[in-house]
Amino acid sequence: MKILISGSSGLVGSRLTALLKAEGHEVLALVRRPAGSAEIHWDPVRGELDAGLLEGLDGVVHLAGENIAEGRWTAAKKERIRASRVASTDLLCRALAGLQARPAVLVNASAIGYYGDRGDQLLDEESPAGDGFLPEVCQAWEAATQPASEAGIRVVRLRIGVVLSVEGGALQKMLLPFRLGAGGKVGSGRQYWSWISIDDLAGVINFALTNASLSGAVNAVAPQPVTNQQFTKTLGRVLGRPTILPMPAFAARLALGEMANDLLLASTRVAPTRLEAAGYTYRHPDLESALRHLLVPT
Repeated sequence: MKILISGSSGLVGSRLTALLKAEGHEVLALVRRPAGSAEIHWDPVRGELDAGLLEGLDGVVHLAGENIAEGRWTAAKKERIRASRVASTDLLCRALAGLQARPAVLVNASAIGYYGDRGDQLLDEESPAGDGFLPEVCQAWEAATQPASEAGIRVVRLRIGVVLSVEGGALQKMLLPFRLGAGGKVGSGRQYWSWISIDDLAGVINFALTNASLSGAVNAVAPQPVTNQQFTKTLGRVLGRPTILPMPAFAARLALGEMANDLLLASTRVAPTRLEAAGYTYRHPDLESALRHLLVPT
């Protein structure tokens, strides 16, 4: 397959690129810098994309977007988060829809932030959106894929959970304090964190590219969501360190502002119903096996 990836240099995109190339696929990168070999330039902010360069693709993976976990959520930051997802998706999907030779599939990133703070409720792809900033962003993000869907492209909207990797994301930021014995639960610890290993996320995207039975919303999470307290205890056990220094909710809000509510304190218990029905086989279905694979030398 000839596959175009936006966000190919990011945490997920780089792992996915390596996987696809290892399987013999031709991979092109959609980049904002001047294009080099196997690259196509675009500028989502200015609405610039030469659609003619997209002819003949078999599949597209759209991962690009402003990092939501870096910097406090000022009004300007929140607008960048929204615009980087919605405007870029709209630009790309309109370009794909207008092609003579359209790709068969678009795998478009979204997030479990779609569901918002839902307590212990078990959520699947049929569950309604939640309330607040992230659910609103995710709804607009997913809606921006409509031109591609209407043009007959199979669109998979991956609602991605907390991605576990030692190279970036939440786990990387947690490792230093936990290794120093300064880790602990956040807030009550009862909030659910729905997670997925970086290897499984790359595998899920590859699966979505080639499995014609998948379309629409697909929860990209492991089948065993855990509470923050369970996550904390498991990480401490894998590292062989105590986890006795909790971060109270007020301290998280003081340090991170609004972001703490949505990323650390919200409870989102998500089931990968459509992935399991389609037959995806997880490399790391449970948290301890995922963490040991990432953190314990073999």
